[in-house]
Amino acid sequence: MLSIKENFLETLKRGNPDRYVNQYEFVKLLMHPYWTATPPATPGGPPVVNPWGVTISFPEGMPGPFPIHDEEHIVVKDVTKWKDVVKAPATSYSEEDWAPFVEEMEAIDRNEFFVAPFIAPGIFEQTHYLLEIQNCLMAFYEEPEAMHELIAYITEFELAYAEDICKHLKPNALFHHDDWGTQKSTFLSPDMFNEFFLDPYKKVYQRYRDLGVELIIHHSDSYAATLVPSMIEMGIDVWQGVMSTNNVPELIEKYGDDIIFMGGIDSSKIDKPDWTAEETLKIVEDVCRAAGKRAFIPCNTMGGPESMYPGAYDAVTEAIKVVSKKMF
Repeated sequence: MLSIKENFLETLKRGNPDRYVNQYEFVKLLMHPYWTATPPATPGGPPVVNPWGVTISFPEGMPGPFPIHDEEHIVVKDVTKWKDVVKAPATSYSEEDWAPFVEEMEAIDRNEFFVAPFIAPGIFEQTHYLLEIQNCLMAFYEEPEAMHELIAYITEFELAYAEDICKHLKPNALFHHDDWGTQKSTFLSPDMFNEFFLDPYKKVYQRYRDLGVELIIHHSDSYAATLVPSMIEMGIDVWQGVMSTNNVPELIEKYGDDIIFMGGIDSSKIDKPDWTAEETLKIVEDVCRAAGKRAFIPCNTMGGPESMYPGAYDAVTEAIKVVSKKMF
């Protein structure tokens, strides 16, 4: 029987895995001082202001935190004047700040797991965190020059912080969040997406590779099928969060030589108050049989090894074990 890491590497090279890679089992996600610069928003807790000046709320029952975007709280009200109000957080921290994260990193067995810093929000999300989503999308049309400048500024922050992260955590993988669409469509057309985000992401992901990262995992739990060629050009190895609305089997057939698809099990279908092991097993088996065994990692679409409702994530893990025994 292959080890967890060996089995993942066989899947990655389109070799001979002896079972499905089971969700996030192959990677250990690490936080870093950027996350402790301000207390995180907690479900049902009070709003917090993050290091970019964005006010974040986490209403009870929601799948995650999100900015408050009423007129009072929007950071960038006029994108042409973003330089007056946007100030990036620190990109380096003291050894004392890093100590608990380094200790956690050193306890991980790299023979068995990849070590990956957790980066969120991504470049696109950072723009709409600052501007508000509707204002942001309109700005791509109305003020493209200012948007290019703002994106370049955010990119430089990511590039600089990558240096501090890699110096201290010495990661061999990266887990990077940036949601690029809804369940049904991308936020931007492929051409517009490439105009604004292709080169910035190529720079960021190449910087991590230059600093020793071997594996790029990008999370976008959305429809993004039309952006897969861009993902490949950016250097993404694994697209995590791929929803069933993307027609996963078709994507594997078309792009499976160049990228791994991790997801297929929509969290909305299995992560709910009344989940059952029986229903979860049926959903997981249907997804796996449709997707096959090549270039596919069955996983819920959540952006981390967790679920909103207790036990739902573990139920998927157990179902994948059952289906693996049937299919391998």
